[in-house]
Amino acid sequence: MLRSALLFIGDYTEKTMTDNHKIAFHSALSHSLPTAAPKKILVIDVGGTHVKALCSGEENHRQFASGAGMTAAEMSSQVKELTADWQYDAVSIGYPGAVMHGKPASEPRHLGGGWVGFDFPGAFDCPVTLINDAAMQAMGGYKGGKMLFLGLGTGLGSAMIAAGFVEPMELGHLPYKKKTYEDYIGKTGKKRLGKKDWEKAVHKIVDILTQGLEPDDVILGGGNASKLSNLPAHCRLGSNADAFTGGFRLWQKPGPFQGTSE
Repeated sequence: MLRSALLFIGDYTEKTMTDNHKIAFHSALSHSLPTAAPKKILVIDVGGTHVKALCSGEENHRQFASGAGMTAAEMSSQVKELTADWQYDAVSIGYPGAVMHGKPASEPRHLGGGWVGFDFPGAFDCPVTLINDAAMQAMGGYKGGKMLFLGLGTGLGSAMIAAGFVEPMELGHLPYKKKTYEDYIGKTGKKRLGKKDWEKAVHKIVDILTQGLEPDDVILGGGNASKLSNLPAHCRLGSNADAFTGGFRLWQKPGPFQGTSE
């Protein structure tokens, strides 16, 4: 049902899909979590501008700059150095790209290479669960029902939670006009269009996606969401802490995700 809905967004058809689109389009969260919850979790939110980390029991997150050349090995090494005084027995990673079976399915568009096939559990010497970064943020802000998350950051992150299941998506790469949604409302689009026209594009694209997917709730997150003068109709602003909350929730017992009413 979800696949059928997506096929009509932005005049999108199977014939227009590139190989990268196919990988992203068919990707989903489909791996099992350990049955025993870890005592302390390190959550890593990997973005195109910064990498942020927070551990259970800590009040403040730590971060460092990422950028177009950062590899998986460099990220892991810098995180371990940055958090050397923190103790943890499991890691959650929000990855800015398609994830299949708990592993990167393709290299990230806004970072360096070496992510596909990288041994994350070996690098951190503990169990690691990896999920699309937008899906992790969506889990952090979820309160119930059918929810759409859109992350306005370096690119356009997207995920949906429906019937208690998290579905990472790559809506930002779908064709829109002569480019993609991400090209219009991601970081480069904001710079190219200017703030006024960028905001108009955000409102237009959010309206297209919400009409096509019919969510009960829409969260706008990412670093640029707070820069909007006005939120699109029926949307709420996500919290900077949602990614960390979602990362901690990843280690809840297996089963449909319930979220919180808080």
